[in-house]
Amino acid sequence: MKKSAGFTLIELMIVVAIIAIIAAIAIPNLLRSRVQSNESAAIGNLRTVNGAETAYHSATSGCGTYAQMVAGTPPFIDATFSDGAQKQGYTYAALTLGAENPPQSYSATATPTIYQTTGVRSFFTDTSGVIRGGDLAGAAATVAANPI
Repeated sequence: MKKSAGFTLIELMIVVAIIAIIAAIAIPNLLRSRVQSNESAAIGNLRTVNGAETAYHSATSGCGTYAQMVAGTPPFIDATFSDGAQKQGYTYAALTLGAENPPQSYSATATPTIYQTTGVRSFFTDTSGVIRGGDLAGAAATVAANPI
């Protein structure tokens, strides 16, 4: 009898089963890493907002609006932080300036675009420069949230 070369069906099924087990272990870790990366990016972006607001306030003596901060020459901040803009799994609320004339305060929020898929925690920052946040079930963070 001549022996044929190659893999048997059982051997191939075992290899496929091993690959499936490895994928079942690795995919949740990969998704968790992506969520953590998105959250880190949101915190960094809110730090950028804090820096841009400080620079804008210094350059204009506090006079102006958020639209002027984005559209100015040079712009102090990227337009991707405008109302409803999405970046790296988070939706950024428009930077809200205080009612004072000229405005002396501001606040900004970042909430996960898809809760528990692109992010878990929501973030908030204001004139204090402190970034606050937590798992708020997809709701926007406020000044009452815990500091990061």
